[in-house]
Amino acid sequence: MNRILTAILAALISAQTFGQYKELPLGSIKADGWLLEQLQRQANGLTGHLDEVYAEVMGPSNAWLGGDGDAWERGPYWIDGLLPLAYILDDKVLIAKAGVWVEAILSSQQENGNIGPSEDHPFVYGLQRGKAQDWWPRMVALKILRQYYSATGDPRVIDCLNKYFRYQLATLPEKPLDHWSGWAKERGADNLEVVMWLHGITGEDWLLELADLLHSQTRDWASLFREADFWGPQGSIHTVNLAQGFKAPVVWWTYSNWDGDLAAPRHALEILRRTAGFPTGLWAGDEQLQAGAPTRGSELCAAVEMMFSLEEMLRLSGDITYADYLERIAFNALPTQVTDDYSAKQYYQQVNQVACTRENRSFSTPHYGTDTMFGTLNGYPCCVSNMHQGWPKFTQNLWYATEDYGLAALVYAPCHVNATVAGGIPVTITETTDYPFRERVTMKVKFTGGIKKTRFPLTIRVPAWSKGGTVSINGVKQDLRPGAGVFKINRVWSSGDVITIDFRADIEAEEWYGGAWTIVRGPLVYALKMEENWEWKTFSGEDRWFGSGAWEVTSTTPWNYCLMRDSFKADDCEITLSKTVASYPWNIENAPVSITVPARELPGWKVPDSVAFWTEDGYDVGPETRIELIPYGCATLRIAEFPTRIIPWDLELRK
Repeated sequence: MNRILTAILAALISAQTFGQYKELPLGSIKADGWLLEQLQRQANGLTGHLDEVYAEVMGPSNAWLGGDGDAWERGPYWIDGLLPLAYILDDKVLIAKAGVWVEAILSSQQENGNIGPSEDHPFVYGLQRGKAQDWWPRMVALKILRQYYSATGDPRVIDCLNKYFRYQLATLPEKPLDHWSGWAKERGADNLEVVMWLHGITGEDWLLELADLLHSQTRDWASLFREADFWGPQGSIHTVNLAQGFKAPVVWWTYSNWDGDLAAPRHALEILRRTAGFPTGLWAGDEQLQAGAPTRGSELCAAVEMMFSLEEMLRLSGDITYADYLERIAFNALPTQVTDDYSAKQYYQQVNQVACTRENRSFSTPHYGTDTMFGTLNGYPCCVSNMHQGWPKFTQNLWYATEDYGLAALVYAPCHVNATVAGGIPVTITETTDYPFRERVTMKVKFTGGIKKTRFPLTIRVPAWSKGGTVSINGVKQDLRPGAGVFKINRVWSSGDVITIDFRADIEAEEWYGGAWTIVRGPLVYALKMEENWEWKTFSGEDRWFGSGAWEVTSTTPWNYCLMRDSFKADDCEITLSKTVASYPWNIENAPVSITVPARELPGWKVPDSVAFWTEDGYDVGPETRIELIPYGCATLRIAEFPTRIIPWDLELRK
């Protein structure tokens, strides 16, 4: 049996009992359009070359490769993103590069079943050589092996996991998840998810015994999420732990089948929306969870880990609410936190960010003022290691198989999928779209192997923001009901059939922290367009621990504007669309859409975090003007949460 057929069979077997939607073999979904350009920039940038740029950690001395160097999370972090990128792009060089790490993990297995480094080494600044036996980095290695099996069907993975999980079952009672560090206890769902996945393949009952044990030693995120004040006191939860913990109740629900587990993350998201939440789909967490002031930071690791959690929650539960959250993060927070050429990243981003400079800000965990600069090791090195999984795993979750032998498109971006339907009929569906910058998605069906037509169900998601719309098949239209959730089309399809989906996106003003307003349209958040002046700052002396240097970004564009609550109308805003969407749209030069809105200057607002965001006292406003907003993901510098005012009836008299 060839590699692809083996992988397809493995994925179908595993999905029988694990998840409402079935994941397709890694490599079945290929990016097109702007998404392909994004992945290629990753391959040409840090993702494809981190072993050269960060050789002291990712090079051959890494303990995961058998050396005496870094022994903890950073190496596995990198491969967790490099491996899916390599197989999605069919990049032989990157596949080989990731393969070195996979082979090292497999060959590291000891007689007792343990994998990975086992020996601590003396401290060396810049490396993590201790806690070599910690459970946490092994959880990242498990994710790597799971993805590798999805791409190749290599049976050695199943054998390795069986032995390792036997080792865990025997060892965890005496050395629980928090034995070496607290990280594994917070992030145990990553371990549990692979155990449940393997159980879906083998059906071995002892894996459920291990699942019980892992769950009992993992932080009880479901109980925490059911508490109205779970997010406080401020600083009590690490932002990345929270991002990874979100999926814990849903992963456990696949075993417990208790509705309370399924409901817990939804409840937590509702609470965050009113407390620590950001309009980007994330929250204030720099690194600790805080109230959601728009000048607080959000960590890049939190963005990619929350995306992965949402992808797993969507697939396992079938709750498409998580698809809306996923797109909010992917199309807003993610692209703006890494440079266009994927050579530098920002440790913390701010929703209201008028300068990215080396200076101390009101972050709970600052790193010598380097956090908002764009570099490699500035802030803390976890993010330059972990950021690579975001776009590849997003691509992998654009399509799913369904239990009724069909396909489901629950998240949208330009791509094509090769899959089987109706019990084994090969089909390719090409999804042509400029989404999220346009609301039209076109899909074309093509059968291969001499098949001309067959019946199968196609499920599409109607986003929560869509105020209706239409779906047409070969020109025959049908209305999409607002709030429909999913729309299933079960028919006999023929090669050449074309499905055209048109969603309806309206301009809306969302209320956020302190009464601030954010303008949104469709899945995109909009932010003030500001010119950007990029200047490289070289690091020297002890600053070299933050890399060779980093970019500062400044602007002379005025930013101190407010929106007027009593007079703002969507009809007064003007949308401008570019003629075409550029192959790389995520910058101010290529922004494919803009919205001009009426606003007023706040002359007294001179420091971004110094203004009362909501007050009826509007005497401090200037005359009405119009400002240009562009997609948040295209803006490095921005105001996205605008103060609001009401114009006093006697304002003109007082002037």
